[in-house]
Amino acid sequence: MPTPSKPLAGLKVIELGTLIAGPFASRICAEFGAQVIKVESPDGGDPLRKWRKLYEGTSLWWFVQARNKQSLTLNLKHADGLEILKKLLADADILIENFRPGVLEKLGLGWDTLHALNPKLVMVRLSGFGQTGPMKDQPGFGAVGESMGGLRYITGFEDRPPVRTGISIGDSIAALWGVIGALMALRHREVNGGTGQVVDVALYEAIFAMMESMVPEFDVFGFIRERTGNIMPGITPSSIHTSADGKHVQIGANGDAIFKRFMLAIGRQDLADDPQLASNDGRDQRRDELYGVIDRWARSVPLDDLMQLLNEAQVPASRIYSAEDMFSDPQFLAREMFLQAKLPDGKPFKMPGIVPKLSETPGSSEWVGPELGAHTDQLLGALGYDSADIARLREQGAI
Repeated sequence: MPTPSKPLAGLKVIELGTLIAGPFASRICAEFGAQVIKVESPDGGDPLRKWRKLYEGTSLWWFVQARNKQSLTLNLKHADGLEILKKLLADADILIENFRPGVLEKLGLGWDTLHALNPKLVMVRLSGFGQTGPMKDQPGFGAVGESMGGLRYITGFEDRPPVRTGISIGDSIAALWGVIGALMALRHREVNGGTGQVVDVALYEAIFAMMESMVPEFDVFGFIRERTGNIMPGITPSSIHTSADGKHVQIGANGDAIFKRFMLAIGRQDLADDPQLASNDGRDQRRDELYGVIDRWARSVPLDDLMQLLNEAQVPASRIYSAEDMFSDPQFLAREMFLQAKLPDGKPFKMPGIVPKLSETPGSSEWVGPELGAHTDQLLGALGYDSADIARLREQGAI
């Protein structure tokens, strides 16, 4: 029986992105079968190649972020380099870019030009503040989007300044919105008979869209949600506690039936039977009392015993995992969340697995992030350039 193709097989995606938001969006497309051509400057390429931990001069992050992509070097300030890009875009399905608004327009690659060149093209534009509005021309990284979008304000403890999450969450969430928008646009094109369109994602709006009930709570009650550390006001009990052996565990017992099971499991039938605590609103009024009870209990039990008791009582909980914890965890292993790959010198290493899991057409990682320009000759050959043409373009600095 033939293996079914990946769900995005047959799509051609051009990536004009660097660092995180644009490249993460195209990485997802590449994992699920799209041909992703990453256009990089011949002068060093994507700066992500040199970010964080380097292995023999190349970022380990790069090998993951650029997996399944083809690297093509083009000098977009050179007329021939620009012409090659236009030839690629002429039959592409998606263009993903995360330049500051106006950069592509200065190159003569604004939306009107691209839409006339290829009416079916979907253009995903990821930027700090979007393509319109008074702030559109300002530079904006993910950290700025997290700040303006509301995430940083509510992250941390009330008696301390705001803190960041441990990853570039703003860029990554924006990338997800970009992919969702692209797939919506493709659906419209292919099912509704529409043409290509622009998917405009602002980093601050990508975060703002995740802010749950923030807007109606302020509009109706004038309520401003503040930093509250590890607890969630209005949702009780749900917090992080420390076990007898100094390990940290998240316990979410905020469901009514779950709370009762939890209290019975830790020997507090009085709280399990208390009518005021039978629903969340009553529990939240007494949250300090409840967190004190849970803290004292957790500090008296080693982590393994604590987790066994919570699992037997069917109370949602997890230890706070480090990377080391994940590598040996049966759930991670059963779900194939670590893929074995090889670095350019043949050294084996593990990469994150594919998300989401599709039952019939799963994604995969076929190769790690390539060397700069590794596919230039191959891709130019497919466009009709012969070896002499390619040598001339390279000598003139176009590629």
